[in-house]
Amino acid sequence: MASLEMKWVTRHLSAGERLGEILFGLIMTLTFTLSVGVVFGEGEGADRDLLIATIGCNTAWGIIDGALLILGRVFDRGRAVRIGNAIRHGASDENAIAAVASELDETLEPITSPGIRESVYRDVVSRVRAATPQRNSIRGEDWIAALAVFWLVFFSSLPAALPFLFIKDPWIGLRVSNALLIGLLFFVGFRWAGYTSINRWRAGIMLTIVGIALVAAAIALGG
Repeated sequence: MASLEMKWVTRHLSAGERLGEILFGLIMTLTFTLSVGVVFGEGEGADRDLLIATIGCNTAWGIIDGALLILGRVFDRGRAVRIGNAIRHGASDENAIAAVASELDETLEPITSPGIRESVYRDVVSRVRAATPQRNSIRGEDWIAALAVFWLVFFSSLPAALPFLFIKDPWIGLRVSNALLIGLLFFVGFRWAGYTSINRWRAGIMLTIVGIALVAAAIALGG
């Protein structure tokens, strides 16, 4: 997992985003491998077919999730541009401050007093009005962040494909693959608990239980 924490990844994705992408890759792949054995069976060439299908699944979802990240970031910036336009073209300072407050109150209210917040909002309004309006478009850092998402989704679940390279019996390879993914769920919870105040062992166990429950729900619903 250390390779998933490289500087270029951590620079463009927060710890929460990285955790979410890794969990998505693991849970998606575990759902796929638990249900795909029924399709491929245990005949000749099934191990190769499972290997190709697992890698293809990881690749497809890594690309899809990266594209969704870009769309999400463009949407968020679009909201910021809309608020900036409302501030610049607002009829009064009060309306502009109200627009800023509607966006920031939820975050700042628990940790600031009303007077401090009003001062901050006035400063924001002043700075936005003085700044040059920005175009909302896809930026270079969006592409890098999308590549980071692909890296996390693809390579975090890549161990699921490794058993099919070394184990010829597709049924055994599939079970080893599933065991590896469940073990990775625990490891991810144990590792990422370091970003919080949660006990590492408790986090690992809970994440494993939740992951297995989500996989079971997905399979039951035909996912």
